[in-house]
Amino acid sequence: MSHDRSEPDPPRAAPPSADEAILDRTHFRCLVGPTASGKTALSLRLAEELGCEIVSLDSMQVYRGMDVGTAKASADERARVPHHMIDLVEPRERYDVQRFRADLARVLADLEARGTRPLFVGGTAFYLKALTEGLFEGPPVDPDVRAAIEAEYVALGGDALHERLSRLDPASAARIHANDRKRMVRALEVYAQTGRALSDWQREWGWHGDARPARRRTLVGLHVATEELGARIESRVRAMLDAGWREEAERVRDGGGFGETAIQALGYREALALADGAIDRETFVTTVATKTRRFARKQRTWYRKFTDLVPVTPGSGAFERAREAFTATS
Repeated sequence: MSHDRSEPDPPRAAPPSADEAILDRTHFRCLVGPTASGKTALSLRLAEELGCEIVSLDSMQVYRGMDVGTAKASADERARVPHHMIDLVEPRERYDVQRFRADLARVLADLEARGTRPLFVGGTAFYLKALTEGLFEGPPVDPDVRAAIEAEYVALGGDALHERLSRLDPASAARIHANDRKRMVRALEVYAQTGRALSDWQREWGWHGDARPARRRTLVGLHVATEELGARIESRVRAMLDAGWREEAERVRDGGGFGETAIQALGYREALALADGAIDRETFVTTVATKTRRFARKQRTWYRKFTDLVPVTPGSGAFERAREAFTATS
């Protein structure tokens, strides 16, 4: 088969949306670290020093009424420095990274209009990756859908499926050759499962062709030794329980209730069990502390993937080193 025939120019990428444009312009100065590592106290000092407002990078602080269990900044702390991306929705509502991205774009537009810089603070590394690197990798593989498309490829040939892809997803077809079986099957598979072109999904997540955007970021990560972090976690679980975690969980349940994403917040299932008498206080503390330590290990695994992260140890010199990292990239 000849490949010398003239072909139309590939379709031009759609211009970035307003949401994507504001994300592209943002310098993501981020203070991250595992739960109980001391982000709140350090972030307040940094924000005051740098003239920033704090933007939460926490997937659970978006829920109203879930204050104690998600360790939100107190009213006094918010009076010191304005906080954003907290108390956005009711716990019964489903909330995900796509909603977070859209809500964040509005916050960033407001900060930009006021000439104010954001300082991102939180432990949800998944959101950080989504915002700065893009994330869309497609829906999970459906074996039946994939098998059907693979069978068509064998029976009809690559050219026939490429022609179909050209109709359904011209942008993907322009960069995927008819002989590139793996990528073509995947593009058709995404369309079959979602009803949308793979290229549309990629643009929505800030991808252009096969390249991810290089959004500007400066990452400072708090590092606490495992044994010390474990002790901090248990101490904080006890303090949060004393501050009304159990009662808070009851209020949410007796109000609109927990939705499928809010109930995933650490400790709330156990707080309800404690309220119902199914477990005692020490069982609550042991169980929640163990789950939180496990979660902290996962957080550290995420952070190791960010090779540009500047590690900072809480204590003497932490503020100065973090401030230096953020001001060096202003």
